[in-house]
Parts: sequence; structure tokens; C-alpha cells
Amino acid sequence: MSNILIISGHPNLANSVVNTIILDEFAKTLPQAEIRKLDQLHTNYEFDVAAEQAAIEKADVILWQFPFYWYAMPALMKKWLDDVFVHGFAHGSTAKIAGKKLLISLTTGAPLEAYQREGFFKHKMDDFFAAFETTAILCGLDFQGVQFLNGVSYVGRNEEKIAQQQAEAKVYAQTVIEKVKRL
Repeated sequence: MSNILIISGHPNLANSVVNTIILDEFAKTLPQAEIRKLDQLHTNYEFDVAAEQAAIEKADVILWQFPFYWYAMPALMKKWLDDVFVHGFAHGSTAKIAGKKLLISLTTGAPLEAYQREGFFKHKMDDFFAAFETTAILCGLDFQGVQFLNGVSYVGRNEEKIAQQQAEAKVYAQTVIEKVKRL
């Protein structure tokens, strides 16, 4: 199987209900994968860029897992991307990561119905993914698309709702895992 690198972009996994479940499922089912949790890898929003780049260079498949914040990746993950995916490493004539497969997995608070032309946001989920695909194109990555789990909001959570969302997260994680295994 390919060398798999999973980057968790959740800014505070201690407060996550579903991203932790998804990552736990990844770890259990893909024990050979390296999982890097950005909330634990930074000091004052500074990363060990050499270590991050070394992890990326070893990978054949890169999976980004994060909650969808303001229709994009969380600020912590964006900072990581800005610091690590620099010219000469991620893109440009001396780039080192071209050809690796990139799959993105994200969670949203709002339900899928909100992400419809006639829904609350007036846009479909796919409308928000151009920046991810463009990043892959610039870096010569083999973009494998975006998987998403909707409706895992903090609003109105109680024990029953949390249990339901965690069960949905386990099923969702298996869907992502099956896609990773096919890459």
C-alpha cells in the first residue's frame, strides 16, 4: 500500500466531536498512515517546516482532514500551507511534490440542504472547492477531489445528537478510507 500522510487541520481537536472520531477511524483502519495533528505541531503558530516537508516528501497519498471554516480551511491549516508549500518545494522548477495524490476530507456544520442553489448559502459544496483544485494544479498534485460530511454542527447538541453525529462520522470515515485504499 502507498505511503499515506494525513494532515489534521482542526485547530483544537480537544473540542472536536466528529473530526477526532474520523481521525481515530483513520488510525485504526490505516495503521501505516502517518497522522500529523497541526493543533499539536505548532508553537505560537510556527511549524517545523523541514519536518513537515520531509513528511510530505515521503508520502504517495496526502489526505487533508479539517472542519470547513468560513467556506475554506481553518486559519491554522492555512498558515501551515503558507509556510510549508513554498516556491521551490511545492511549486516552481525545483518542486519536490508533483505526482503525489491529494484527497481532501472536510466536515461542515450546516446540513447539505443549505449547500444548494435554492438553499441558504445559494451555492453547492463543489462551488467552494476551486481553491483546493487550483492549489493541486499549481503543485502538480494529482487531485482526487473532496469528500465531505455535512450537518455536524455545535448548535443544539445534546448527548443523543452527539452520539448520532459520531456514528455518522464513523460511517463517513470508512467511505474516505475506502477511497484512500483505492489510490
